[in-house]
Amino acid sequence: MIGKLFASATVAHAHCDLYCGVYDPAQAKIEALSVVKTAKKYADSDDEVFRARCISIKEERAEETKHHLMVLWADFFAPAHFEEFPQLHELFWKAIHQAGEAKKSMDPAVGEQLVAYIDEIAGIFWQTDKAKDMGVYPPS
Repeated sequence: MIGKLFASATVAHAHCDLYCGVYDPAQAKIEALSVVKTAKKYADSDDEVFRARCISIKEERAEETKHHLMVLWADFFAPAHFEEFPQLHELFWKAIHQAGEAKKSMDPAVGEQLVAYIDEIAGIFWQTDKAKDMGVYPPS
């Protein structure tokens, strides 16, 4: 039955999510900075309703951070980058796991470590020739 439903469908082929390739570690950093600021606002408040919202928002932003990191890791960086920067796989692994830790913690320091990992990834990103054509928010 399912085969009949898709029998006339046109098959599409793409080598990545978006042909023009718009990637930038700034997306992950903005989300991670939101994790830090939300954790600080949580600590500064005694309003339980506000604090509950802080937890929810912080967890969403941490998950978005993970998403943006995984897209960079899988879609932007290529085998040649991992050869040139052998620490890159481990750095991504640490950053993505740190985003998971940030989901579980209300300690701003956990989010600050996440931002530090993203800054390291961004440093590598901007050293690549590929980034010059794809990055949208280059460092000043």
